[in-house]
Amino acid sequence: MVDNIARVFADAIAPDPARPLLTWYDDATGERTEISGATCANWVAKTGNLLVDEVGVAPGDPVGVLLPPHWQTAAVLLGCWSAGLTVTREPGPVEALFAAADRVAEAGAWSAGERYALALAPFALPLREVPAGFADYVIEVRGHGDHFTPYPSGGPDDADLLGRAASRAAELGLSPGARVLVDAARYPDPVDWLLAPLLCGASIVLCANLDPATLPTRTHTEKTTHTLP
Repeated sequence: MVDNIARVFADAIAPDPARPLLTWYDDATGERTEISGATCANWVAKTGNLLVDEVGVAPGDPVGVLLPPHWQTAAVLLGCWSAGLTVTREPGPVEALFAAADRVAEAGAWSAGERYALALAPFALPLREVPAGFADYVIEVRGHGDHFTPYPSGGPDDADLLGRAASRAAELGLSPGARVLVDAARYPDPVDWLLAPLLCGASIVLCANLDPATLPTRTHTEKTTHTLP
């Protein structure tokens, strides 16, 4: 039974780290960002180091994530899971809280040791104005190391999350090596848009504010082989 998310991620990118792993579109802004497995691994490592070295987390500690499907969200989540942490979206005491800039107002419901805001802007640009009580994730994470050794036993939720991901991969018809187009609004659960494809060794084309009129062109240009129903 697969029970370690960090190992699944490593296995997914190992055959060709330079291959596109996640391609992000926002049809409302025209943004397109593509990251390879190697680039994603770099962001994941920096996030893991941020959590361990700056926040001082220990395996099993809870962290809050108030982020939509996005390529930076993938880095945050995989960094948290690499450090063996428990990711929650329910308000409560956490060691760290990661929030999109438009959701920082929800932070009052959380008791967090450290708070990081994300602009989720093109080119990973930092926030123009950092909310009071928060640090800018993009600025903070860039100062940390490019290599991180994942917690060897995985986090306490890894087995459950990967079990769900395996079930969803079967339900959604994902196949090994597929290139999967995902409507972010319809599949907000990272089990669907992130873990299920990774478990299959698939690459992801993740689309926000999806315009149905773009689908034929996108399927052709991105060479997608599967669209989530």
